Amino acid sequence: MPTNPSLSGPSAAALAEAEPGLPLPQRYHAIIVVALGITLAVLDGAIANVALPTIARHLHASAASSIWIVNAYQLSITISLLPLASLGDRIGYRRVYLSGLALFTVASLGCALATSLPELALARMVQGFGGAGIMSVNTALVRMIYPRSQLGRGVAINAMVVAIASAVGPTIASAVLSVASWPWLFAINVPIGVAAFALGLRTLPLNDPHRAPYDYWSAVLNALVFGLLIFAVDGLGHGERRIWIAAEFVAAIVLGWYFVRRQLSQPAPLLPVDLLRIPAFSLSVGTSVCSFCAQMLAFVALPFLLQDTFGLSQVQTGFLMTPWPLVIVAAAPLAGWLSDYYPAGILGGIGLALFSLGLLLLATLGGHPSAFDIGWRMALCGAGFGTFQSPNNRQMLSSAPRERSGAASGMLGTARLTGQTLGAALVALIFGIAPQHGPTLALYTATAFSAVAAVISMLRLIPGSAATAKT
Repeated sequence: MPTNPSLSGPSAAALAEAEPGLPLPQRYHAIIVVALGITLAVLDGAIANVALPTIARHLHASAASSIWIVNAYQLSITISLLPLASLGDRIGYRRVYLSGLALFTVASLGCALATSLPELALARMVQGFGGAGIMSVNTALVRMIYPRSQLGRGVAINAMVVAIASAVGPTIASAVLSVASWPWLFAINVPIGVAAFALGLRTLPLNDPHRAPYDYWSAVLNALVFGLLIFAVDGLGHGERRIWIAAEFVAAIVLGWYFVRRQLSQPAPLLPVDLLRIPAFSLSVGTSVCSFCAQMLAFVALPFLLQDTFGLSQVQTGFLMTPWPLVIVAAAPLAGWLSDYYPAGILGGIGLALFSLGLLLLATLGGHPSAFDIGWRMALCGAGFGTFQSPNNRQMLSSAPRERSGAASGMLGTARLTGQTLGAALVALIFGIAPQHGPTLALYTATAFSAVAAVISMLRLIPGSAATAKT
């Protein structure tokens, strides 16, 4: 059976010996802790989106101001993901993960007890910092938990958990709200978080952190750059004055230039510019950004296409979009297993080609498509995305030195968030320019981004581009 080029040759045995993973059954217990934490972090975002109108009514808040229930969470995650990943490289991934899990659990209780919009937004911001602690090092922990020869399977479990949490989020929110008030959406996190924390104390692995000093000024610059970019992108979608949007973009570019220059002189930079010099890593990051941009373009545009263009109900829309995440649940484990034997460039290229085809077929649906016509196209998108995601994440993680796994894990999350933020901004821009044909144009744009991602993925097959750093 063909093997991954990056694992072949005389160094493969040495790498496998250096990354043996945890013994059984501790490995199973540890991956359960990681899965529970990432489920809470992903699920909470999906639940809050669905429950937003209900929460706004109960707190007597306007629709516009209630958006901060979502934005506060996303903002705190985005500005703290890389700093916490860098901190994990220095003090240990286990410590950052468990601290994030504890903070997330306490903040969930604060959300449940909130009696006003400012209180809830503040609790959500704190919850976001906890979620960043979980997301920043979760794949680094997967690398410690699984032996190198089975890393693809561990990464696939992670991708499958994220897909399941995203898929069932709206259903769980609807189920909870049908029998209880909105605070229970956050209160249910508390017993799960406590149980995961207790199990994690006993089972999560320790790693040998490096002793490079922590660059606090870079953490501040990171927060400013990403914060300004988020506000600018958000302003594009909400009609903010152009002068303010331009000022935010200019400030972000100036600070970003200084931020990157500062990272170039650091031995273990917060923004992993050292890892971006590794072709396999940088190409995997580019693939991830473009593919998640395509995913968000489609996810935002499809409900408008199905409801406004085809006249379907909200329930029908939810039902017809379900095949996408469900097929990811099936495809991700298979792709993860295959990634232990085949290059990520091939698997990612095939998966993203299927994803592009599915998006194109959705964009060219006729005027009166049947449920089957829509459903199998959604399933094709899910099959393509699921085939790409696990191998790409495995490549990104394994191409970094072991002691820089936290930085690689943080960059993995940052690439995903960057792509999703760009996709959401592009949808807002497209809908503003061409509201009548916005959903279809957004799907064509998503097809283009997915095709670009497929090309970037295949570039990893060029000799020399699959080189990894020495571990």
